[in-house]
Amino acid sequence: MISSILHSMRPHQWVKNSFLFAGALFGRYAGAPVGAADLFYVTLAFLCFCFLSGAVYLVNDVVDRERDREHPIKRNRPIASGRLPVPTALLAALLCVVVAGALAATISLRPPADGGHRYFWITSLLYLVLNVGYSLIAKDLVILDLLFIALGFVVRVVAGCVAIPVSISPWILICTLLLALFLGLCKRRHEMILLGEGNGATRPVLSHYSPELLNQMIAETAAATIVAYMLYTFQPHGNAPSDGRMMLTVPFVIYGVWRYQYLAYRQDLGGSPELAFRDPLFLANGLLWVGTVLALAFLR
Repeated sequence: MISSILHSMRPHQWVKNSFLFAGALFGRYAGAPVGAADLFYVTLAFLCFCFLSGAVYLVNDVVDRERDREHPIKRNRPIASGRLPVPTALLAALLCVVVAGALAATISLRPPADGGHRYFWITSLLYLVLNVGYSLIAKDLVILDLLFIALGFVVRVVAGCVAIPVSISPWILICTLLLALFLGLCKRRHEMILLGEGNGATRPVLSHYSPELLNQMIAETAAATIVAYMLYTFQPHGNAPSDGRMMLTVPFVIYGVWRYQYLAYRQDLGGSPELAFRDPLFLANGLLWVGTVLALAFLR
């Protein structure tokens, strides 16, 4: 039973919550004094969002259990297959929310003199409401389904910033929104190809898309993501003056976007973004990008 609950919480998807560390990563470059205590609280925020994500996935699988039974892969999920009873899944989701609430309270009650921020719990609640709204309503609304997913990533970044806190750059929010839309479009394309003509039975919103439309939207968001990041690299970060050194990281972002697009189109990994990290070149590029940003931050 416990293994079925953990499987339904999808811990392999929790890598998406690493967006909470963006504020600490770029805040250091902006001159913010990000120390060990801040990293501790960001890690707590990461764990908080992992439990919230687990609760959302459990609720989503309960809502979609009938549709999932028509899907060639999702039919094997614990709730859809009947291995995990619905009442047990809902109870597990409630416990996840309780644990996440305790973590959110710990972060929000951090003493102000120590850098605490009272509004972390608001971002946590917003994330939960946004994702439950997606599961119950927005997932069947064309275009809004993608925007809800993307906004979930934006909320993650904001939550990571207020957990420390550091100033929130509008550019990092724009880059996050565009990148999340890019990933969501690649996933929709993968689902459409996987399910073929009967895709509307398991995900009705797919009937409103077409491969040609998705290909065009993917190209648009990929280009917009790269351009937005370029602008971000030489615009002022927080209170720090722009020195242009962050432009050294642009090639890594261009390669990362194009490599992911290659994996989605040629190796059919678009349905699970986390699988891209199994690609040695994609992973190495990501590590080099992070390493370069950290090096530039500590060599200011």
